[in-house]
Amino acid sequence: MVFKRLLGAMGVGGPSVDTVLDGGRGEDGGGDGAVRPGDVLSGQVRLEGGGSAVEVEYIALELIARVETEHADEAGGESERTVTFERFVVGGGFRLGEGERRAVPFRLTLPWETPATELHGQPLGIVLGVRTELAVAGARDRGDLDPLTVAPLPVQEAVLEAFGQLGFGFRSADLEYGHIGGTGQRLPFYQEIELTPPPAYAHAVNEIELTFLASPAGVEVILEADKRGGLLFPGHDALTRFTVAHQDVAVRDWSAEVDGWVRRLVEHREAYGSHAAYGHDAPYADPYGTHYAHTPGGHHDGHRSGAGIGTAVAAGAAGLAAGVAGSLVAAEVADEIGDFFEGDDEGDED
Repeated sequence: MVFKRLLGAMGVGGPSVDTVLDGGRGEDGGGDGAVRPGDVLSGQVRLEGGGSAVEVEYIALELIARVETEHADEAGGESERTVTFERFVVGGGFRLGEGERRAVPFRLTLPWETPATELHGQPLGIVLGVRTELAVAGARDRGDLDPLTVAPLPVQEAVLEAFGQLGFGFRSADLEYGHIGGTGQRLPFYQEIELTPPPAYAHAVNEIELTFLASPAGVEVILEADKRGGLLFPGHDALTRFTVAHQDVAVRDWSAEVDGWVRRLVEHREAYGSHAAYGHDAPYADPYGTHYAHTPGGHHDGHRSGAGIGTAVAAGAAGLAAGVAGSLVAAEVADEIGDFFEGDDEGDED
């Protein structure tokens, strides 16, 4: 999808901008249109001069995301915000003549922690975009916004497929504003994928939340279980984490691996409170000094507003993406993405 609009800050007769994204170009040289974390995203910023020549100071591309923030005050609740998580200056320092057309090519590398927006072509409800900022003669305008589609890394895909093969179902996915203490997280938010348990684990957990933190070396897999209570102990949250290398994707039995992770998580009997130990020895730490299970607002009520895609991606023999709930689900996701790009403003947090 490509958006083209007159730059309002430049006035009537000003230049227009149209950013066109190519497909991803990873190490394997593939370019099927889906980019992955760590891949090079290429394309062109196409400019067309207006009624008079102007000096283009710079052209910048911003990676933006719609994230959820939970409020830690007494009122509680949550809100959504648009966050800029990376910015690249890709050109500038030239004169754009009246009616002149010029294409500025670019190549930029996505952060390794960039969240996945789809699994096997099925949307997860995560909304990312590439916004173009053009500065001309002292005025600037964020005048072009394009959706960004990101597929999971092979290791992430293998883990998700293994959960599906074990009978886990997909509930929702969202982006949470804040940092997970004790990790090397770099982005100002993290992705949570909520999974419903199969019958074998339904007696022990209500749901499992899965977070990936990728780096050039591998992927940190973070699991949090909303554990059911019993006669002798109350329900609580249990957390654990594991690190896998990218090259392990082809050499591990992922169903057995993930089943072992879940068993370890479910069988752990220690109670976790708001000062929960993360994994073995690393606490969740709010950079502002307040501790939560997830910062700045960890929620454990089993509810996410998410994108309303429900069971869009179902568990099955082929993994979490084995089935889709039909065109209605796709329409819901498309509507939300469309609302985001049509209603985006410049009040985001950088």
